[in-house]
Amino acid sequence: MKALQIVKWKSAPELREVPDPEPGPGELVIRVGAAGACGSDLHLLDEWDSGTLNNVEPPFTLGHENAGWIDSLGVGVTGFEVGQPVAVYGPWGCGTCKNCRLSMENYCLNLANLKAWGGGLGFNGGMAEKLLVPSSRLVVPLGDLEPIKAAPLSDAGLTPYHAIKRSMHLLGAGSSVVVIGAGGGLGHMAVQILRAMTPANIIAVDTRESGLKLAKDHGAHHGVLSSDENAAAEILDLTGGNGAEVVLDLVGANPTLKLAAECVGLGGHLTIVGIAGGTLPVSYFSQKFEVSIATTYWGSVLELMEVLALAERGLIEAQITQFTLDEAPAMYDKLRAGKVVGRAVVVPG
Repeated sequence: MKALQIVKWKSAPELREVPDPEPGPGELVIRVGAAGACGSDLHLLDEWDSGTLNNVEPPFTLGHENAGWIDSLGVGVTGFEVGQPVAVYGPWGCGTCKNCRLSMENYCLNLANLKAWGGGLGFNGGMAEKLLVPSSRLVVPLGDLEPIKAAPLSDAGLTPYHAIKRSMHLLGAGSSVVVIGAGGGLGHMAVQILRAMTPANIIAVDTRESGLKLAKDHGAHHGVLSSDENAAAEILDLTGGNGAEVVLDLVGANPTLKLAAECVGLGGHLTIVGIAGGTLPVSYFSQKFEVSIATTYWGSVLELMEVLALAERGLIEAQITQFTLDEAPAMYDKLRAGKVVGRAVVVPG
């Protein structure tokens, strides 16, 4: 079968012929219906190496946002059947530590000792015709939701959902939330999740007018260009001068972190979701009192089920730009140049 692989670190991915996977005991093979691509893949391609990823060495197949149909079941797998549509949970933990037993494999306590972080992140991912999944605990039934709609939800939906859910107690009537990077794959999903789950005033922030339009089209109440030198003042004005209860930085670069710190309100949550590598100096007087600053990574299996349920009810939907597997190498160039609207999704078949 064909697969899009990292062959060596810090180089362009290559389409290669690889053997079809065969499931061992407890494993499943998924016929891939769709595999999403995101900014994390660009970090993986452009910046990371074996030291970043638990000493994993290429080659391995890209694609950590996956959905499709069960192709074959290994010995001992029960509760699933061939042909059943499923989404694949992205972070693959040890499965036995306390956090994994609580469905939070994204925060596996043994992550540093694992061979890799998941499919597409050291193990072979879904930018291929088939995907080997090591355990049935890592797949979630889809019901009537099509795999092409479900695949981006496994990261672009799940990651902002988790970040929002941890701050839900702050997002009541009269509250405001700032979404920085609102015009991207995670951003337009964050806006929809906020509209579906909270009454908050949603302020979208992006570098591009097109990004602000995308966010507004999906439910943002206001749009602010981050390149505007008055962006922080504009956001403060939109929050009555008090700052926002919650700020989600889906970029994580130095300029966005600075802006986030300037517009979070007293007792608010500043959550850093993006991994652009920026730093945020913190001291006693660097932010308003009782501001909490946190980073998040993905979400739990249970939260993925909740995200899929929102999609099945028609409350959220990823806007996708579709590519074939043959187009996938060039897709990453478009993603790097900011020329992909919404979420890039590769359909192998």
